[in-house]
Amino acid sequence: MGIQKDRVRFNVGGRIFETTATTLANAGRNSMFGAMFDENWNLQSDNSNEYFIDRNPDCFSVLLDLLRTQELHIPANMSEKLLYREALYYGLLDHIRSAKWGPFDGNRLWLSRTVAGQAPGDGTAIRAGPDGGCCVAHGCMVHVYDWMLDEHPPINLDYQRVNDVGWVDSENIVISVCERLGRGDGGMGLFSSSNGELRYKFQVSHENQVKSFTAGALCFGSDYKIFSSCKGRSNEYGVGVWDQITGKQTDFFYEPPGWSLGDADKLQWLQGSNCLLVATLFPRKDNCYISLLDLREKKMVWSWSDIGAPITVDEKRVRDAIAMEESNSICVVNEYEDLGFIDLRSSGGSVRWSSRSRLMKGKMPDEPCYPKLALHEGQLFSSMNDSISVFCGPDWVLTSRLRRSYGGSICDFSIGGDRLFALHSEENVFDIWETPPPPII
Repeated sequence: MGIQKDRVRFNVGGRIFETTATTLANAGRNSMFGAMFDENWNLQSDNSNEYFIDRNPDCFSVLLDLLRTQELHIPANMSEKLLYREALYYGLLDHIRSAKWGPFDGNRLWLSRTVAGQAPGDGTAIRAGPDGGCCVAHGCMVHVYDWMLDEHPPINLDYQRVNDVGWVDSENIVISVCERLGRGDGGMGLFSSSNGELRYKFQVSHENQVKSFTAGALCFGSDYKIFSSCKGRSNEYGVGVWDQITGKQTDFFYEPPGWSLGDADKLQWLQGSNCLLVATLFPRKDNCYISLLDLREKKMVWSWSDIGAPITVDEKRVRDAIAMEESNSICVVNEYEDLGFIDLRSSGGSVRWSSRSRLMKGKMPDEPCYPKLALHEGQLFSSMNDSISVFCGPDWVLTSRLRRSYGGSICDFSIGGDRLFALHSEENVFDIWETPPPPII
């Protein structure tokens, strides 16, 4: 880069600061300082001796030091919220986040904070946002938090139970709720994450008529598609597809006889094969149904069910499932946190259980939570009671466990924005796990 070593002088709120063009270039193109350079990263000069900025000089000093050293040191007498506000003005929030926590690594996570919910009782779901925030579904309410964990105005769904919630982007979330009989409500809506405003509702049409329905599990696919499991009063059982920009329904995959799609617990879009994983699991149904749908061809291309398996076999109770495209398999977990694998190259095959992953010994807790699975950057995560296990390598060896004693069992967890959020069953408490930043050498 053709960066000049010229010194640059700033007058910030009456205080004088001097730095170099090289230091300012560390802020990147999308910052206020990036606009001071031309396309070849040469400092553009307006023949002035100094640049005046009418902002807080104390915060500017901290941010300038961050650009110099890539380390963040906040004085004890400085408000973090004030510093974050100033970083937002200069376009340096990403630098703040990178300095506070490093790239996500399940084996290096540490508990950074615990947030108590606004109401007691079990939460439905927790979902990590793309920028380090999260949202928590609790009954008919969704509580939204930004990356500083300040709560935005909650979203009240008028006594309709929330089934799932997902982030479209940092500004918008989709919420799926149960239908209220006699009201014609239910379905899905797109809401502002900052103020809770309803932007539009997603509708299901059957035989050219708009139908009320219960929306369940959510996921997001390529080409700005939103998928949801759907249950209606007549024939609207299956998986709906909508355009997340317009909110218009673009497709519907109807549930075939003898199978289960409309009650699905989990949806997962597989980018490599352009297929949708749909999993309906015990105890929502007496049996488990896992399938891959090719929506372009309008057919089910792969399926597995435990129908016909001996009732005495504990491992038949699959509690969660996740597709692993690189290994052409689906990972499942049972109530004892045994991991199992199903080969995607053949339909109807058996589960290959991995006895080395059995972590629960002795008596089960009085109110256990069903285990959940997540796959993130080559690491597999499984929640069980009050802990989350991390598995790595081709044989998925247990390498770490995340545990804390307060809050009860983990009923859900989510990874995003370089953070892991774990929601506990008691008092709606959730934990934030982060990877510490690497040391500066």
